[in-house]
Amino acid sequence: MASFQTPALKTPSLSLSSNSRLPSAFSVTFPDNLRFSRSSSRPQRRFLIVTASSASIPGKPTVLVAEKLGEAGLTLLKQFANVDCSYNLSPEELCTKISLCDALIVRSGTKVSREVFESSAGRLKVVGRAGVGIDNVDLAAATEHGCLVVNAPTANTVAAAEHGIALLAAMARNVAQADASVKAGKWQRNKYVGVSLVGKTIAVLGFGKVGSEVARRAKGLGMHVIAHDPYASADRARAIGVELVSFEEAIATADFISLHMPLTPATNKILNDETFAKMKKGVRIVNVARGGVIDEEALVRALDAGIVAQAALDVFTEEPPKQDSKLVQHERVTVTPHLGASTMEAQEGVAIEIAEAVVGALKGELAATAVNAPMVPAEVLTELKPYVELAEKLGRLAVQLVAGVGGVKNVKVSYASSRAPDDLDTRLLRAMITKGLIEPISNVYVNLVNADYTAKQRGLRITEERNIVDGSSESALESIQVQIANVESRFASAISESGEIKVEGRVKDGIPHLTKVGSFEVDVSLEGSIILCRQVDQPGMIGKVGSILGEENVNVSFMSVGRIAPRKQAVMAIGVDDQPSKQSLQRIGQIPAIEEIVFLKL
Repeated sequence: MASFQTPALKTPSLSLSSNSRLPSAFSVTFPDNLRFSRSSSRPQRRFLIVTASSASIPGKPTVLVAEKLGEAGLTLLKQFANVDCSYNLSPEELCTKISLCDALIVRSGTKVSREVFESSAGRLKVVGRAGVGIDNVDLAAATEHGCLVVNAPTANTVAAAEHGIALLAAMARNVAQADASVKAGKWQRNKYVGVSLVGKTIAVLGFGKVGSEVARRAKGLGMHVIAHDPYASADRARAIGVELVSFEEAIATADFISLHMPLTPATNKILNDETFAKMKKGVRIVNVARGGVIDEEALVRALDAGIVAQAALDVFTEEPPKQDSKLVQHERVTVTPHLGASTMEAQEGVAIEIAEAVVGALKGELAATAVNAPMVPAEVLTELKPYVELAEKLGRLAVQLVAGVGGVKNVKVSYASSRAPDDLDTRLLRAMITKGLIEPISNVYVNLVNADYTAKQRGLRITEERNIVDGSSESALESIQVQIANVESRFASAISESGEIKVEGRVKDGIPHLTKVGSFEVDVSLEGSIILCRQVDQPGMIGKVGSILGEENVNVSFMSVGRIAPRKQAVMAIGVDDQPSKQSLQRIGQIPAIEEIVFLKL
């Protein structure tokens, strides 16, 4: 089990009660962008006529269940609250009802918009999403209105894994196509000869809860299982009998590929024309994760070219897909309508999990399944606000420098400050560093509530230390340093003398700056994205690199060179507003004095 070494911290009281409204304060919104706002007034209240249920018991909170929920979950809710089950509400009807509700439970069919939170006039304390995805909930609006959002991320695990295996076997033996043929009055035994699973190699891309359960079952079918996941635990993989490999090796050697990764900017269309071209001819693909991880048009081309022999898909970029979809209608594609979680047991499990989370939140408990941040004291945010963005971006930089298959396991965060160790609350900064480390390759929303829990679930051990430096105690921090141990690096110069990937930054005039990479001193604003180059220090290098970027109309915002000594090795850090093309980066890398280059997206 991962351990956390943190000094004693001042812990502000964070309470969420059904009987009290959170005070007006700065709020932190973590899902996509960081926003700070002070509410100057209550949301404008709508004048609506609402009839309260006669079954309501005074003093109990009211929970509105807007979509069908398993009976076990409803029973649990009724033990604590008044429960109003009103399904198929129009947006207007939902806004009308919500002003009398303390909690709302939805699935994927109800959109919980900003208007819903405004209509609640501050009464709504928690929204529960019965499932994993929270795309239908406006998280920014929820946080601004002091409303906690929780989901149910674990109850569907086995159901999704079982459906993945079902599709795997059905695809290999042409079950769906043969069934349709027989029902059409045909008997085509020779046409539907399948392939065996035993002895074949299956690559599990995404070795989280569902991926590892698929791996267990594939092993039971006699398959050789390999997996790729930047955060996969080598010990857990060995215990199951799974070999962890790089993404390139996984797609190049697999007979079957099973997708279990979240949809993030890093995984969006990760299977595309380029990656299909690297696969073994005749590969078969199963996707019960997210539709967007596959470029569907590229998959059709790969099927037609014979690179991909078959595909079995439960999810699509657009759901439901168009009736004339070439992918859906392809004779070598097996499809189901997003059934991964659709078992009676999973539905009951989700109902119980979300009911427990909602009841806990109404009692004032902050659930580990929270996907947005609670309100925190204004004085803490006021002081740490300049460093919050710095902390997240240092985490994002550090994780993008990691290479290899071992994954990130040990991270050390060092704070340089003139203050005493017990006079600085770093929980928010640690959460933001964790967010930067995990979110780029995960679908988890990391925040002050769930940061330590999320890190622990991924075997990520984060330790903190304070370095006392001379300076004014009026400034909370002089610098933040992030070190990742026991990993390889995509940029060798990021490795410090002690062998860790190391990045360091500080806030200058309210703007976060990168000030050190490995052992090299640099000074570049953390705005936009960054190109790092290791080079031989010589005249004209800045001009050569700048000219290549200028030809592509890529604007350079900052440029800094840190060197060992004149005419020796140097690291050039370039801040850019736009992402350069692969061709431009290759051209920069081909400059004779450039020894290595990496692009880091912030």
